Amino acid sequence: MIRHARVLPVLVLAPLLLTACGSEKAGDSGPSASAAGPAAAPGTREVASRARAMGVAPELVYVTEAPGFTLAQQSVGVLGDDGFSATWVDGETNALLRLAVDRGTITADTCPEQPVGDMSGEHTTCERDGDAWYRTGAGRHEYALSEEGHVVRVSAEKDAVPRDVLHAAALAAHRPDDAETDRLPSSADPAPASPVERGDLPRYGDGAPDNHVDVGG
Repeated sequence: MIRHARVLPVLVLAPLLLTACGSEKAGDSGPSASAAGPAAAPGTREVASRARAMGVAPELVYVTEAPGFTLAQQSVGVLGDDGFSATWVDGETNALLRLAVDRGTITADTCPEQPVGDMSGEHTTCERDGDAWYRTGAGRHEYALSEEGHVVRVSAEKDAVPRDVLHAAALAAHRPDDAETDRLPSSADPAPASPVERGDLPRYGDGAPDNHVDVGG
């Protein structure tokens, strides 16, 4: 079944992702985090509450980095039921790099059955590359890494993002750590407890808006 991302207003998670990799440029030295190693737990209770407010499971929020790529803030959203999805853009070529995290597993048997990205019905090829699966299909390629109960995927158009860049971004994917979390802004203002009263609704009748125009108006 295809898992579509629901794009949401970026309340709090986008600044976290920008902190993790938004200023990364070619030649910069990045952290040597490897997806094969133990993942850091989400930094604080604040991140967990903000993720849940978006409908994302906190343990499925990941950040990554790639030289020259910055986060497209409007792309941050829920994937499937409570997964996470975000896209980074190359400032020079406009190439897109998508990070997607969702519940499930991927094995030698199931890998060919799972489409690359959202392209269902396309033939998928799978190649083992260390602890990850390198997958191609429908003009896209992807690295998929199995974690505990979920899969981290980094994908792009095959002719737009080289395989080594894709691989590095997949290995750099990790849960936000304390340092990244500490640089988050404060929580967004809470929603009002009761509906906002509208001035154009009469206090009598069927409640339809009052469109009366005064003399001269």
